[in-house]
Amino acid sequence: MSKFRMGAACVLLAVASPGLALASICDATPTQRPPTNILANQPLTLQQALTEVRAASPAVRQMVMEARALTAEADQAGRRLNPSIGFEIENFAGSGALSGFDQNESTISLEQTIELGGKRRKRQQAAQANRSLGLAECEVILRDAMLATALTYYELVAAQELSQLAEDAANLAHSLANTVEKRVDAGAAAPPELSRATADAASLQAAAVAAHARVEILKYDLASLWGSASPAFAAPTAGFPPMNGQLINQANASDHPLTAFAQAAEEAREAERVSRLADGLPDVTVNAGFRRFEESNDNAFVLGFSVPLPIFDRNRDAARASEFRRDAARINAVAIDARLRLRESAARQRVVAAIDRLRVFETDALPAAREAYDASVAGYTAGRFDLTTTLNARQGLIEAETGRIEALRDLAAATAQLQSLIGLPPFQGATQ
Repeated sequence: MSKFRMGAACVLLAVASPGLALASICDATPTQRPPTNILANQPLTLQQALTEVRAASPAVRQMVMEARALTAEADQAGRRLNPSIGFEIENFAGSGALSGFDQNESTISLEQTIELGGKRRKRQQAAQANRSLGLAECEVILRDAMLATALTYYELVAAQELSQLAEDAANLAHSLANTVEKRVDAGAAAPPELSRATADAASLQAAAVAAHARVEILKYDLASLWGSASPAFAAPTAGFPPMNGQLINQANASDHPLTAFAQAAEEAREAERVSRLADGLPDVTVNAGFRRFEESNDNAFVLGFSVPLPIFDRNRDAARASEFRRDAARINAVAIDARLRLRESAARQRVVAAIDRLRVFETDALPAAREAYDASVAGYTAGRFDLTTTLNARQGLIEAETGRIEALRDLAAATAQLQSLIGLPPFQGATQ
């Protein structure tokens, strides 16, 4: 087991190397699942897991495609209105002199609606604002997916270490059972003690099997985050990351993509409001054509225009609705900022608490438990202690070792959450 390696203010270093390339994928165009970077039957690293979830997470790839769709809609919003061509025949198939086609008038015309008030430009700006909102949402989902990956990875690391601890405990139990057997054979201990020690060893062996199964389950949970049906990798062997004392002082939750998302939502609703106001202005439709008079074989040009009268509908209600949504987005932005700051403070406190808890286990509880167990085994072998004392000492050692591993896991998880909130590697959204 590793020794305590940090001071009172130390916390975990970045969960991955700061040099990891992290260019945003939200403006990419994935057409199919990219090839995996994970090697079959090789121990998984956190960098590999994060790279895989960035490239292949179904939720992220879905949002990438949605961002591309919003880009297409922004392009569409900037298109001009199509002209219309028309053909019209008048004064035919009537009565009297108009019964045939000799008196008809035929007109071919071209019609174009001209949008006033900058409608097209404002419509395109609203669509581009929605695209920015979609990209910001994609970044939020990506950050959440990466954090979930890191947390699950640390759960897997802890499960692997707990599985090894369970194996070690089972081996200790079998070793103790052998010692008891020797004492029973020598007449120094009663036969029921051997039965008790054997049953205890079997129980710990079953616990080791359950701990191993927990590792396999977590491997499937981790692989599912990037859409894999089965984990091809082996369990991590690198353990928890090293520690550094600089993280707590680098808190700045404004680097979280939720902040950009809230700002983008407010801007999108404002752009929508401006576009809706412009929609209330009437447009002018101009038409020009060529008319032929069949009776006299004469020709003439025709020209006209039309403007709708904004008597009943000026689109004010739609603009008012957009204004309400903009105000709601402003309220949400303030709430998100407050929530992120609270989450940041809570994460920082969890890091400090995990450091203190780990210190207790590695400097006090674990050395004392190990010394007590070694002394109890030696005492039982010499006949000075009974079996119950030895079993209790071994259980105390197992609990201390388990507590140390869980404290390391909690420290790693709290650090990852804080890094995700303040945008430290590997959770920042741009290449270093």
